[in-house]
Amino acid sequence: MNCVVIDDDKLSRKVVESYIERTDFLSFGASYPSAIEAINNIKKNEPVDLIFLDIEMPEMSGMEFLNSLSTTPQIIIISSKEQYALEAFEYDVTDYLLKPISYSRFFKAVSKANRRYKNSEGFMQDKNEIFIKSNSALVRLNYDDILWIEALENYVVVNSYHEKYTIHFTMKAIEEKMPATRFSRIHRSYIVNLSKIGVIEDNSVVIETESGSKAIPIGKSYRDKLLGDINLMTR
Repeated sequence: MNCVVIDDDKLSRKVVESYIERTDFLSFGASYPSAIEAINNIKKNEPVDLIFLDIEMPEMSGMEFLNSLSTTPQIIIISSKEQYALEAFEYDVTDYLLKPISYSRFFKAVSKANRRYKNSEGFMQDKNEIFIKSNSALVRLNYDDILWIEALENYVVVNSYHEKYTIHFTMKAIEEKMPATRFSRIHRSYIVNLSKIGVIEDNSVVIETESGSKAIPIGKSYRDKLLGDINLMTR
């Protein structure tokens, strides 16, 4: 997990940085003495999976920083005061650490973050797009580029017009993340982009691809839901 530390206390930053370096599943990315400096630099660097964030900082507080983010990686708060804990957890932060931080407490927090990361590895979401993790890179896909998603044992395959992306994800988890107005699960093994359906015939939907037509089966228990999801006109 690529980590960033944001704290105006230099000693505190150094402690967290050293803990990151000692932890095998963490990778130290950058450290910033202010939230403003972090905002101006994070987007220019590698994708961030985990941010260690102080609350009380000059010019921009940790809470104001959280409000400024359009997409939020996992956040672990590091603070000398308990009073912000309730507000912090309203932002779904992963954990809240009180200074001074021991390595054992740090490790407990990052282990929780790592479990969350593994459960959603390979998938980041924005309003009109997703980012698919392909090898060491994040590939941007607009929803309109996705034709269908299919299950493959412990993975799912995201099929676009030009590429296939295999990620470690469950169908249930990816179904919950995809917007229901655009995508519909029509089979225990398939989720389709509703706008890409050309024909619905018998027990399948037909989607046009670069290499020809693709027929995808409709599960019996999903048929009524599919008909409810599409703009159906009958006479």
